[in-house]
Amino acid sequence: MTDVSVVDFVTQIRSGEALASFPTDTVPALAARPDQSERIYATKERPADKPLILMGANLADLLPYVSGRDDELSYWHRITERYWPGALTLVLPASDRVPPQMNPLQTGTIGIRVPNHALARYLLARTGPLATTSVNRSGQPALETMADIAAQFPELLLLSEAAIANLKTEIGDFTLAASGVPSTVVRWHQGDWQVLRQGAVRME
Repeated sequence: MTDVSVVDFVTQIRSGEALASFPTDTVPALAARPDQSERIYATKERPADKPLILMGANLADLLPYVSGRDDELSYWHRITERYWPGALTLVLPASDRVPPQMNPLQTGTIGIRVPNHALARYLLARTGPLATTSVNRSGQPALETMADIAAQFPELLLLSEAAIANLKTEIGDFTLAASGVPSTVVRWHQGDWQVLRQGAVRME
């Protein structure tokens, strides 16, 4: 287990030196700099046909990674104003800024999300958008506690207890407990949404 300060956490993620885990509003994230995504696939033994989600602190940080017409961008913005931060992942046309490692099958899309979790957004604001997925071996249930993550994935960076305590003072209280309910995933296709996974959010 590698418990670190916020500074070390951000520095090692931004440099691409390490993989990390942090709490979100659904399940804890396994995260890497986007161009280091192949390390997530190797760590999880994840099949190449399962793309990763790009998580960011806000929509503005994620927009460079998507591509759409002005009317589409305006509509997507309205959707995010209603449901973000929250447990809704939007799968949108990808821009050329998305590293190929994030989507080995090169489907031309990227899933994006802003989590409804103060700690996650605080970290993402400092690391920049990160490639993320749940913390587990592929095909196994997502791990929901930092203790389980530390035991099964000791190579991952985790914030130390002291760092978490200091952040609760700085940004307000937050929970480390996961809801256990994954995000809803919807894909933009020919001007409408297709539900790929029904999760915590139901879009009207």
